[in-house]
Amino acid sequence: MSSKEAANMGDISANETDLLGMIKEYLKFEEFEETLHSFEKECKSKGRLLSKPRGNTLKDSKTLQIDVFKDLLSSFDDGDHRVFFELWTENIPHRVKDTDAEAQGLEFYLYIHFTIYPLRRHPVGHDRAEFEERVSFFRQYLETRGGALSQTTEFLPYYALPFVPNPTVHPSFKELFQDSWMPKLRDKLEQFLSVILKPSNSPRLMTLYATQQLQLQLAESDRRITSYVRKFNKMQADYHNLIGITAELVDSLEATVSGKMISPEYLQNVCVRLFSSQMRQSVMQSTDFTRPGTGYYSMSPYDDGYVSFIYFHLYIFLLRPKDVPMLPSLDYEKLKKDLIEGSERLQSLLLQAMRWRLTRSLPGEQRDTVLQAYISNDLLECYSTKEKTVLHLMRSTNEIVRQYMARLINAFASLAEGRVYLSQIPILLKHLTETLRKEEKESLTRENVLVALQKLSLRRSQQTAMIADDLIGWLVDELQDSDCLSDYNLEYSAALLMNLCLRTKGKRKCAENAKHVLKVLTDLLGHENHEVIYTSTNTQHRSCMHSGCSVQAKQISREILRCYIKEENPNLNRQIEFIIKQLNSAEEEGPESDDEEEEDDNDEDLMEIDIDKEEVLQPQHRELSGESLLTTEYLGIMTNMTKVKRKPTPLPQPAADEPLQRPVTPRSLPHSRYNSRPPTRSGSRPSTTDSLRQSIGG
Repeated sequence: MSSKEAANMGDISANETDLLGMIKEYLKFEEFEETLHSFEKECKSKGRLLSKPRGNTLKDSKTLQIDVFKDLLSSFDDGDHRVFFELWTENIPHRVKDTDAEAQGLEFYLYIHFTIYPLRRHPVGHDRAEFEERVSFFRQYLETRGGALSQTTEFLPYYALPFVPNPTVHPSFKELFQDSWMPKLRDKLEQFLSVILKPSNSPRLMTLYATQQLQLQLAESDRRITSYVRKFNKMQADYHNLIGITAELVDSLEATVSGKMISPEYLQNVCVRLFSSQMRQSVMQSTDFTRPGTGYYSMSPYDDGYVSFIYFHLYIFLLRPKDVPMLPSLDYEKLKKDLIEGSERLQSLLLQAMRWRLTRSLPGEQRDTVLQAYISNDLLECYSTKEKTVLHLMRSTNEIVRQYMARLINAFASLAEGRVYLSQIPILLKHLTETLRKEEKESLTRENVLVALQKLSLRRSQQTAMIADDLIGWLVDELQDSDCLSDYNLEYSAALLMNLCLRTKGKRKCAENAKHVLKVLTDLLGHENHEVIYTSTNTQHRSCMHSGCSVQAKQISREILRCYIKEENPNLNRQIEFIIKQLNSAEEEGPESDDEEEEDDNDEDLMEIDIDKEEVLQPQHRELSGESLLTTEYLGIMTNMTKVKRKPTPLPQPAADEPLQRPVTPRSLPHSRYNSRPPTRSGSRPSTTDSLRQSIGG
């Protein structure tokens, strides 16, 4: 046996001995005498050693606590402040000293006691040097721990004590030199120590159990927090959806009152957008939008349908958000100058503050005004001819500056008008893809760049540039090792690849290395994240339908897809069957228009709380940050530009068994098609596909 193995065996033996000792200690504590006797007898017969009984440990602990108790009182009586506060620091828990008001007050008076001790002992002929040393000790306490009590009336007069030459004759400190003051303080100290230094009699096994229960409660609390955050995000998304159609419905109300006709198609569109996905199917099935049989609702004020329609619109009208204040205007020229020429800390604080203005503003007019102000004042210097612009902060040597610049770009990309603005910056994609390839896998900078690129891929012009920059090849290589990616990065990488493969150029790029692409996509089909499965099946379908994809690759793809048909997921099965049917067809997809003038972006806003997660930059004492920094140092005049936001154009949704035809983001995927997403990173792959995967890899 090696020395390492012997050491491991020794550790196991020691742990077992300690555990048996805890069991014995518990049985003894609960007075299970017969069980304890049998337990000791069986341990002895099996040659198992028991650790030192807890009773002795408790006794030793109790003896130690008594000694500390006596030493503290003795040093109090002797005026030995150094010994006292050394014992005080070592034996009084920090949570008590820092949070308990009684303990803080007692500590304050103890410092006073030791400071004036020489004056009480020798009021006339005291050692001046010793007194000055104690005053200096007290002053140091007042400037550190004692500073927390400076706002309390009871203690405020004593902050002048270090500056009074002879406290014995000063009227403010007369009470301190009365004969009764020190005995009263000693009694308070004794009572306090008797409670704090009381040894615990609980056996270690009960302590371990209590600790485990606390850990389980903490884990449950974390789970509930995650659940509540998810529910909050859903409620927030539903609320924003409701706000988005409120103005349109109010206009419809006015139109019906004036006698204008409302088409059933319009009502159906409103209901589809209004009701949640859980209610949508039942509502659509139970609602007859064509009654009483004409192509339009020709409503009369005496028609019950007309009245119901009016009440429906009035109900929505009452849900309109209240007026919200606009944020102050800023001096953008000064702000951009400091973003380029300021210190790295100032750059980080400004980038954080500008991002918070977007992410923390209220959705609607307030956020739209903030974004329009950024765009109209060219915050990212899209139209600048200067050699060095704000966007060059993506190449900063400071990691926080790069991260916060990436977060700001992600915030821009989360809003439809922001994506339009970003798409007009020629060097933006170069900066982003450069950062994507250089940053470490799990860095927040890289994550925000990836998410921003995915959102920008909603626009055809940006898709074209990404495909030309060989981003598809990079994504395939990245997804090849999916277990090393977080769920968040995996979702956005897969969704970005899918959006690029919707284009003819993207399919052509995949066809250049079809076997490798299909192998990677096949591995992703076994993942337990349903969003990843959904995007992977769509990408695989698009890749195989291109004329450049070989017949062998299509055949292998068909066989692999059949392996993933499972009874428990009928929605996914329908989509897979649809794709197999397409692959079996002799027809290939017709030529796709690559006309860059027609954009696919459907004006969807995609702001997420993840943009503000894990803030690494915290303001120092009295340092301005966030909105206070902007409104204190960068106030401007009339730089906010209000602009009427375009109404989102709802894009046609594919049927449940059809792949996506247009680019999307993970947030806008049709989640209702699958069950809720599990929390795991990766899942098992069906063994029946192993040989097929080898064929692809070969």
